[in-house]
Amino acid sequence: MAQTYEDWELIIWDDGSTDASVMIAQSWAAKDARIRFYSAAHQGFNSALRAGYALCRGYYLGSVDSDDLLAPAALEETVDFLDKNPNYGLVYTDRFLIDSQGNNRGLDERCKIPYSRDKLLVDLMVFHFRLFRRPVFEAVGGISPDFETAEDYDFCLKVSEIAEIKHLQKPLYYYRIRTGQITQAKRPEVIRDSAKAINNALLRRGLAESYYLEVTDQQVFRILRRQDKVAG
Repeated sequence: MAQTYEDWELIIWDDGSTDASVMIAQSWAAKDARIRFYSAAHQGFNSALRAGYALCRGYYLGSVDSDDLLAPAALEETVDFLDKNPNYGLVYTDRFLIDSQGNNRGLDERCKIPYSRDKLLVDLMVFHFRLFRRPVFEAVGGISPDFETAEDYDFCLKVSEIAEIKHLQKPLYYYRIRTGQITQAKRPEVIRDSAKAINNALLRRGLAESYYLEVTDQQVFRILRRQDKVAG
């Protein structure tokens, strides 16, 4: 509601919460017609995300995790970029890290990684906040139901294959660091699903016969030539 760009809708999808989330969300929806609230039995993150997107009516789409924040100018600046650059399908921004109390811990070091379609094969540098066009979302099939985690990695890889992606180097997102976050608690699953997304991308790009994915002991992804594997 603090956004300087005011032509938005907010879909709040409650995935079976057991705290006061429903009451809080309902109270905000009652105050602003741009906010629509839906509550369902627990389905898991992927299902909830797809259900939320299915309800969106706008031309530009994006998501914000429930414990993260948008800077007031986030929508204005990302919408402005896409409006002025029709050849781009997705824009993402830099982000600040905040702790569980909301204290700003500075710019995320990963913001220094420049966007590269090829580099994206081994590193998801296209993090939140992302805004993208509905036709691009639909062209790649939306969020795949085939991923328990890393569904955003799979999505960004697919987008990179049909549209230009822009890294807007402004910190317009606040990413909250918590102990026990999903990406930390489910690290083996994240590695597994990320590898699946990468291998699927190699197949789509016609590279699977010449290259293969290696995951090091340090859980780093590397793309290697198959001839080097044979030679080794």
